[in-house]
Amino acid sequence: MAKELTHRADELKQLGWNQEDLYKYIELWDYRQRWGSINLEREDRQFLRKAESLLPEISKNKVSVKKPLKEKSYYCWLTFFLNEMNNFESKENLDEGMRGVWPILIEEELRIIDYYEPVLGLPDTIKAKLIGPVREDLVKVAMENYGKQRILKEFDFKEPLTNAQSNGTNSSWRLLREGENENNNDYQIIDQTCVFEFRKKASEKLLPFIRENLPSLAETDKSLPPNDWIY
Repeated sequence: MAKELTHRADELKQLGWNQEDLYKYIELWDYRQRWGSINLEREDRQFLRKAESLLPEISKNKVSVKKPLKEKSYYCWLTFFLNEMNNFESKENLDEGMRGVWPILIEEELRIIDYYEPVLGLPDTIKAKLIGPVREDLVKVAMENYGKQRILKEFDFKEPLTNAQSNGTNSSWRLLREGENENNNDYQIIDQTCVFEFRKKASEKLLPFIRENLPSLAETDKSLPPNDWIY
């Protein structure tokens, strides 16, 4: 049988698999590709075997392409919220150069992911949940530092995801704000004079956290970005 270079979720979808099971299959497949099946739970190995038993044998002449980083579920999840926030801000009467604290955080996180190119399989996405408190700490920093140079709006962090899920898509995606901040709809927009400084603070916190915590980056030999990275 020819070796698979990418998962075959599209074929399982055509067989009638629901979105939740498809996401589970993709995450388990990515994990096995990176770390092997030895550390998977027995039920997860059985789940993969069940999925693969339903799929036809890959033709030796067929070459699959590895799934691009920007199509990974975690990357799409961040991009989804960034797009929603960009749309929200476009409808507000903001002074030139003003920018929301949350989209700055997401932009920096995506930029770091683009730079280091983690696998973003199951081990990475599990660890990535720990980024949530880091984002919330940075939101508090903005609240404390830019009191006179910001405006406060309300953005419903739940509604966009609820709407998407009600349409039958992205059923496995989680909320951007969880725990004690799950119902916090405060949305800070900072003055142009503060944007660069806050972007720098965000990068300084998020970059080492992602570099040191995502399992697929544990053995990366890629150096830190250059000093002019923030520009």
